[in-house]
Amino acid sequence: MADAPTDVIDIDIVSDVMCPWCIVGFRQLEHALAATGIGARVRWHPFELNPDMPAEGQNLTEHISQKYGASPEQSDQNRAHLQALGKSLGIDFVFSPDSRIVNSFDAHQLLDFALTKGLQHPLKLALFSAHFTDQRDISERAVLLDIAATVGLERSEAESVLTEGTHAQAVRDQQAVWAAHGISGVPSMVFAGKYLVTGAQGADTYSQILQKVTEEDAA
Repeated sequence: MADAPTDVIDIDIVSDVMCPWCIVGFRQLEHALAATGIGARVRWHPFELNPDMPAEGQNLTEHISQKYGASPEQSDQNRAHLQALGKSLGIDFVFSPDSRIVNSFDAHQLLDFALTKGLQHPLKLALFSAHFTDQRDISERAVLLDIAATVGLERSEAESVLTEGTHAQAVRDQQAVWAAHGISGVPSMVFAGKYLVTGAQGADTYSQILQKVTEEDAA
């Protein structure tokens, strides 16, 4: 049995389930943690790439074209790059002409609720898999409740959270806090409350930061 890490660092990750680079960055972080033998307490925080996205969502290629000016050919190249990178990290990105980007606010509310049950992290990863691999519509509440149940959340409690909006203001408040700290892109990772890194920066970069934090803590 492997020894538990002696050094454990708090890592806050601001992200959106709609963001493929967020799961890429997290998997890179996992590789860095394994390589350094350092442990982490990860907490996820809400960010919406498209807060005004309508309930029905939008075709992904169309959305990327409108938002970033990318041609269909550029979109295809970007997706191929993501799929190759994902494969190296154990992520199965599945894209099709019908792939959609959807509103993620309900998912963020459910993640905030899951935090109170100690199940935020498994729910976050399950949502990533549902969206990027299984091509499920995580703006649909029935889908969200199915996913919530798979990680151990009580379906009836989760349904009440979404129906009554009991965590909606908490999500909005957290979004405002991170925006006030200048967070405008994701993933944004804060190591030990003092080092901010934005974007999926790779396992080597994360390893260097992890080692820097532990060395400072030991000094």
